[in-house]
Amino acid sequence: MASMTIRNLSEDIKQRLRIQAAEHGNSMEEEAREILRIALNENKPPVNLAQAIRACFEPLGGVELDIPPRKPMRDPPELG
Repeated sequence: MASMTIRNLSEDIKQRLRIQAAEHGNSMEEEAREILRIALNENKPPVNLAQAIRACFEPLGGVELDIPPRKPMRDPPELG
């Protein structure tokens, strides 16, 4: 495992990290790791493909399609 030191971290950020870590029941170090994992999408849930496609095309507007009428269903085949 790699380690790193973060210099010039403001006291305000450090205090907010300490509070957030305590709220989540984590150490400050574990909370910082979790924040980095989330920010870098390591634990990101898979994207729903339909939602992703909709998000791409939604700003362009929709289109109304005519639904063709249904034809009558045929009688089921006789087995036997």
